[in-house]
Amino acid sequence: MSLEAMVAQMAGGMVKSVEIFCLTLLFSLPLGMLVTFGRMSKNVVLRTVIKFYISIMRGTPLMLQLMVVFFGPYYLFKVPLTTSYRFTAVIIGFVINYAAYFAEIYRGGIQSMPRGQYEAAEVLGYTRGQTFLCIVLPQVVKRVLPAVTNEVITLVKDTSLAFVLSVWEVFTVAKAIVGAQGNVMAFVVAGVFYYIFNLAVAYGMEYCERRLDYYQ
Repeated sequence: MSLEAMVAQMAGGMVKSVEIFCLTLLFSLPLGMLVTFGRMSKNVVLRTVIKFYISIMRGTPLMLQLMVVFFGPYYLFKVPLTTSYRFTAVIIGFVINYAAYFAEIYRGGIQSMPRGQYEAAEVLGYTRGQTFLCIVLPQVVKRVLPAVTNEVITLVKDTSLAFVLSVWEVFTVAKAIVGAQGNVMAFVVAGVFYYIFNLAVAYGMEYCERRLDYYQ
């Protein structure tokens, strides 16, 4: 198989990898903020539940979590497994996993803010919501961006774990080509794809950091 034909055959898998990446970020970034609020809540029950959830997400392999999300409904509730649910299960698994990591990153950024800023905002008549949205959040974004960047770059590579549910992203397609033709060049193409994808993500995140330099 020529290189052009190989890339053409892997194109669909590349698109699927990008879809997994984009949908995971779209849902996990805001969900992570909600989890942070629960983690910092004064409600002991809610805080305990969120801490347990984060502990499970960080303490077990993502591959195992994907399998639980996919097979769990069948074994617990006898819900039939369908091919269309495979991709949905991948997104759900990735979102709940990465939301836990983002939540702890956000929490570290929020708790690093000096208490004096909250007190100054209160003197100026800001409500708690206004203080968080207008004063705290923009600074938190700046502080946590490097840590978030690391997680986002890891996400690019983790999309390959979708193969465990037979979702045909780029790594799954590469494995199929190598298995059928014995040509390891498909792995090289997949590696180049991940590398270029990560370069683009890193450049985008660095651009965001430069745009936030006015907070220094």
